[in-house]
Amino acid sequence: MDLSRPLMTVTPTLDGDVLAVLANHDGIFTTGQLHRLLARHSEEGIRKVLRRLTKQGVVLSDRVGNAFAYRLNREHLAAEHIIGLARIQKTLLERIEDRLESWELPPVYAAVFGSAARGGMTEDSDVDLLLIRPDDADDDQWETQVHELAVEVTRWTGNDTRPLEFTEAELADRGYAEAVLRDVARDGLTVAGSRTWLTGHLRKGKG
Repeated sequence: MDLSRPLMTVTPTLDGDVLAVLANHDGIFTTGQLHRLLARHSEEGIRKVLRRLTKQGVVLSDRVGNAFAYRLNREHLAAEHIIGLARIQKTLLERIEDRLESWELPPVYAAVFGSAARGGMTEDSDVDLLLIRPDDADDDQWETQVHELAVEVTRWTGNDTRPLEFTEAELADRGYAEAVLRDVARDGLTVAGSRTWLTGHLRKGKG
C-alpha cells in the first residue's frame, strides 16, 4: 500500500489522486489548484477526470468567475467510502494506537517513521515502527506483543512491518548519535507516549 496515494488500493488512475485531494479538504479547487498539488499529472488530464467524476455525480462543479471550481459531493452514496480510503493513514495510526493501549506492557514511546511518515511510501516500502521498551519489561511477553503487532500491521497494509526497539536506557545512551532517532523526532508520527519525552531524552543523550 502507498499511504501517500491511498486510493491506489482500488484504482491506479489519476481519478484516485484527484478524489483523495477532494476528500481530505472541505474547500473547492480549480483545475489549476489541483494541478499544483498533483504536479505529476497534466492539467488537461486532471480536467478530463473532473468532467468524468462530475458526470458520475461524485464531484460537484461551481462556476467562479470565468472558471469552474470542484468539490466532493459528500452526499453521494460513494462519498463515505472515498473519504474512508483517502484517510487510510489516519485509520492505520488509530489502529496502532488502540493496539498499543491494550498491551499489558505498553511502550514508553512509539512512532511510525520513515517513508510511511514522510509521505514517500510505495507498495514495496516497509512500515517502520519505533518502540521504546520499559527497562523492566519481561522479555518473552514484550517480544510476543511486538511480533503480534507486526503481523497485524502487515495484514492491514500489505507491507512488511519493521519494528525498531530500544530500551529506555539504550535511548539515553545513544542520544542524537543515532540518525534514525533524529528522523523520528523530526518526522515521526507518535502513536504512544509524548514526542516531548522523546526529544528530552535525546537531548540528555547528546549531553
